[in-house]
Amino acid sequence: MKLPHKTLERKLFNSGYGYVFGVDEVGMGCLAGPVVVCAVVTTNHFYNKHHKKLCWLRESKLLLPHQREKFAKELLKEKDLVYAISSVSPRTIDKINIYQAARLGMKNAIKKLKPNFNLKTIVLVDGKTRIKGVEYEQIPIVKGDRKVFAIACASIIAKVYRDKMMVRYAKKYPGYGFEKHKGYGTKHHQAQLASFGPCEIHRKSFALVGKLV
Repeated sequence: MKLPHKTLERKLFNSGYGYVFGVDEVGMGCLAGPVVVCAVVTTNHFYNKHHKKLCWLRESKLLLPHQREKFAKELLKEKDLVYAISSVSPRTIDKINIYQAARLGMKNAIKKLKPNFNLKTIVLVDGKTRIKGVEYEQIPIVKGDRKVFAIACASIIAKVYRDKMMVRYAKKYPGYGFEKHKGYGTKHHQAQLASFGPCEIHRKSFALVGKLV
């Protein structure tokens, strides 16, 4: 299995950058719940250390839940990695569409992190386009969560955070199975959706939900 590597970040630090961001989102394809974005910012110190407990770290979709939890716990202990989370509600998703909602979440997560503005900063974005409204230099990277270590870190933190949100929603909106499928359009979720109809956190603009409204 090809793992995300640290080559790009190390090149950027060697060329004079003081901070490197990694940004990723989770929950784009869900029928319910928010889209959640994590932005991590790292310094060269982080990449100069050997992280024994982060070996085999990869993007969140390629990990089992207990593996994601383990990696997220280790990442949150790191003094040279700081993160911020931004979530965008289903209501906003319905209003501006899922792509724009994810981009809004990215911008907001980056804004929450305020590095030393005297140091050169760059943002590595998962996807093929830059984020509008972000003042830093950016490099968009298709499938960045599979290729770039910083983006993979962001994907894990975001996924663990969102999964916990959906477990809490399962208690508020019982019967849909949010604690199991986390809002994705599984057969069980679609069956429960057809039986009960959409709840407050379903995305009404998504076709499978909209036809039941």
